[in-house]
Amino acid sequence: MNYSHLFPECFRLSLNKINQRKPNSMRKSLFLFVELLISGTILAQTGKMDMKKYENQLPQQGRGNVQVAYQGKSIDQMIYEFMEEQGIPGMTLAIVQAPYIPRVVGYGITDIEKGNLASPKTIWPIGPISQGFTAVAVMQLYEKGKLNPDDKISKYLKDIPENWKDITVLQLMQHSSGIADYRKQSGFTASKDYTPAELIAMVESAPLAFTPGTEVKQSATNFLLLTSIIEKVAKMPYHEFVKKNQIDYLGMKETYFGEDLSKVKQENIGASRNLHQAFKHDKDYIDPLETPTGYRDKEGKLEKVAPLNGATMKGFSDLWASAEDVSHWDIALAGSILIAKPENRALIYEPTKLANGKTVPAMAGWQFYHHKGLMDIKGNVPGYSAFLSRFTDPSELVCVTLLANKEGVDLTNLARRIAAAFDNGKMGTGANDNILYTYESQFSVPETMAKLNQNIKAMGIPVFAIFDHGKNAAEVGLELRPNQVIVFGSPKVGTKLMQDNPSISIELPLKISVWEDKNGSVWVTFPQMEQMALNYNMDSPIIEKMQDLLENLVAQSTNVY
Repeated sequence: MNYSHLFPECFRLSLNKINQRKPNSMRKSLFLFVELLISGTILAQTGKMDMKKYENQLPQQGRGNVQVAYQGKSIDQMIYEFMEEQGIPGMTLAIVQAPYIPRVVGYGITDIEKGNLASPKTIWPIGPISQGFTAVAVMQLYEKGKLNPDDKISKYLKDIPENWKDITVLQLMQHSSGIADYRKQSGFTASKDYTPAELIAMVESAPLAFTPGTEVKQSATNFLLLTSIIEKVAKMPYHEFVKKNQIDYLGMKETYFGEDLSKVKQENIGASRNLHQAFKHDKDYIDPLETPTGYRDKEGKLEKVAPLNGATMKGFSDLWASAEDVSHWDIALAGSILIAKPENRALIYEPTKLANGKTVPAMAGWQFYHHKGLMDIKGNVPGYSAFLSRFTDPSELVCVTLLANKEGVDLTNLARRIAAAFDNGKMGTGANDNILYTYESQFSVPETMAKLNQNIKAMGIPVFAIFDHGKNAAEVGLELRPNQVIVFGSPKVGTKLMQDNPSISIELPLKISVWEDKNGSVWVTFPQMEQMALNYNMDSPIIEKMQDLLENLVAQSTNVY
């Protein structure tokens, strides 16, 4: 193969002279070297090598494909940008492609003062994901014949208010009891040590929010009561039952109840100017288990949150785990390892069917979507945010765990884009996520739009119009899947932006689109405000606040919990 045209004239002349003077063996060696050099030149020019010759052997998409990116961004880039936008100090990601856990990565720091790194071994509070362990424990006792989900809780709990006595175990798991949430009561703080009796006392005189079995509203009290039932039936402390039948049974070495965190060996690096030293003489401190410090935003700065009390929020948000252990447990949910019978798994991993005929796409902390097989469980505790999604359809089998040390962060959109990166966008939104913020709704298009309309008006923001594109299409004899747009905004806020740059008026009032894709998933979309600010060369704090408002509005209108 002749590559001489790639070289300058002087270099070609030198090669010709060498070719004339050197023996054949040396000439062959030289030209072999030149070929390698040229290959490097081509690689540098093109940025890649031609892999076509392996395309029949190596995965080009889906499982095993090494091009793990979505819409031109790697997972690392997506996470970096998200952490920067949200002001998150540290985070750990774990990815499941069942039965594998091919990626566990730490990002950032778990303590701003100490500089400890987020790592695969960081043990995070997993918040409402803890409900999943409680629900499994109930079903394990059911399979042992120790209780029945249809039993009235008064069968096991004697000292409860009269209007609680006909509530069933199943209704506690469904969050359909109507019992008030102790977290919402005046004076409650997650850093304080409460007994279960003290927490029950906070809500026992509160009226039921609705007739049990007719609606769904998440309440930590429901799962506190479930732990008491588990203890009564199992004849052992709740955390011992879960530890024996889930944590130890699955070999999860990086999962603890909050009350057991003192067992985690952690180096006091304050005495050594925040430098780790113990790993040099104690093998237990090589790649150590560490717990993070939690933070919240206060007037634009990160504020340290008081440490969580280990036993508070029992059964609801009382577990700490590494992201990899959460993923390990998640894989075990897929078959008969923890819950033997398919019908029993279906009871807690499918939407709630209420006695009045209503179906609510949520159960035991899990939420369900129109995307086939998708479920997630997520939420916050003071100082932290947690998220676990499961794409359980056999064609996907991807799960995403994200744990972070800043409270109030909705990780749903980020997790969806990460999942899409592992399957060539099949699990993506179908929209350009670089310019649009897109979020899947649990509800239909009309129901989602009704919730948006209601929530916008509740904020005191004027709604100017709702356009039904599907209806308009039908009127001219065309077909269109459900697609609606709501137009709204505050003239006071919008005017300030237009005073700075009149041309931004084309973007105002604000718009949110709700649409159904060909697979039946319902999406809620609005323009990324940061991108809009760049387009108009504006650096207004108003735009950042608008992004936060829109994200909160969308989350409030698309989730059951």
